[in-house]
Amino acid sequence: MDAVHEIVDFINEYLWYLVIGVLVFAGLLLTGWSKFVQLRLIGEMFRVITEKPLIMENGKKGISSFKAFTISAASRVGTGNIAGVAIAITLGGPGAIFWMWLMAIVGSATAFVESTLGQLYKVQDKDSYRGGPAYYMTQGLNAKWMGVLFAVIITVTYGLVFNSVQANSIADSVSTALDNDSDTVFITVGVVVAVLTALVIFGGIRRIGAVTQVLVPAMALSYIGLGLLVVVMNISEVPAMFRLVFESAFGLREAAGGTVGAAIMWGIRRGLFSNEAGMGSVPNAASTAAVSHPVKQGLVQALGVYFDTLIICSMTAFIILLADPAFGEREGAALTQNALSLQFGEWAVQYLAVVIFILAFSSVLGNYYYGEANVEFLTQSKTVLQSFRLAVVLCVFLGSIGSLSLVWDLADMTMGVMALLNLAAVIPLSAIAMRLLKHYLAQRREGFNPVFTRDDMPDLKGVECWDPTAPELQHARKQ
Repeated sequence: MDAVHEIVDFINEYLWYLVIGVLVFAGLLLTGWSKFVQLRLIGEMFRVITEKPLIMENGKKGISSFKAFTISAASRVGTGNIAGVAIAITLGGPGAIFWMWLMAIVGSATAFVESTLGQLYKVQDKDSYRGGPAYYMTQGLNAKWMGVLFAVIITVTYGLVFNSVQANSIADSVSTALDNDSDTVFITVGVVVAVLTALVIFGGIRRIGAVTQVLVPAMALSYIGLGLLVVVMNISEVPAMFRLVFESAFGLREAAGGTVGAAIMWGIRRGLFSNEAGMGSVPNAASTAAVSHPVKQGLVQALGVYFDTLIICSMTAFIILLADPAFGEREGAALTQNALSLQFGEWAVQYLAVVIFILAFSSVLGNYYYGEANVEFLTQSKTVLQSFRLAVVLCVFLGSIGSLSLVWDLADMTMGVMALLNLAAVIPLSAIAMRLLKHYLAQRREGFNPVFTRDDMPDLKGVECWDPTAPELQHARKQ
């Protein structure tokens, strides 16, 4: 196992220099090209997220912008917000939080473009729409090989590796809550989570999924509330905390985690794991929405990056930094639990274990959906799908008993490869997204509800939906 860890760590050391370079290049390019769409249209983001969904061709009510937002949030909001931020602080120092914030703002432009493209190149499904990078690679770039490769990578990354990370954080938080790090605890947690996962993804007990849809928003909001309470309780220390973050980000103050380079590296790595901007996962959720213009989901999912990183991740950072625990003594979720217990007492350790369990298990289900959707892009074989489900259950168990650092390093490696492949498609297709943005804003300036049909840009190839004769689009144009 140590040999595997060394190989993965070696690959990540060089891979992430490339990933960060491409992420920053893409984010800055798309920010400038769109004239800071992620900042100047924040008001529009809140307007479109509340719109009612269109009625689809089959007469059924489509998925709303807000529902698509919650689908992507279910995958985003998980251990990356709690354990991931803690790891960033442990390895990169408090300055990693600044770079996490900055990359979220820059990366929000990338999220806008990839989700707009996901909407444009979506296809009709049985009851809704489906799409994502595999589709805009195939239909927009006419590169089926690229779509197939991406579908394989996202299936492995989300269905297998990321689910191992979620399970690992669940086991780590339970071990901390019980103050027992024996193998028995980790194995027991692994078996329980694996069984629950199997019951859901094999269709045996759908009620669990329905319950988590209710509990996840409640847990997320309660966690935000607790973080704000920590800020209020330590209000006099808040200016010093922000000063520590900024000084550490630029190497003006030594902190655990060390150098500016470490702060940048870990801030971006953990930020990408949490908000997924540019990684190609969110367009899978964005494409499900029934909206009148592709740009609407681009704006909604750009807002999702802010919600994930600037709000929820910040809460974790504030909890840790205001408690001022010893960064090097604990890792991952245990660090956040320890910091919270210093503020509220031992009950907070158990509370956070419950929060992490619910958020992480929900992410397991969301990650599985991304994997299944791409398995079905590759093949309609039921045998392949069943094999994938078994592999997911196995990875959940192995993740629970695996090494914390190895599991996260594997996630970093597959996440980096996935982001590079997605951006290789997003950058050349971004010109189309900019045309769509211009088309959208022109209608807004005239006071219309923006509507897009294939006839508006007849030169675009591979666009299957957006039929100009579709009743729902004709009705939307009259609004």
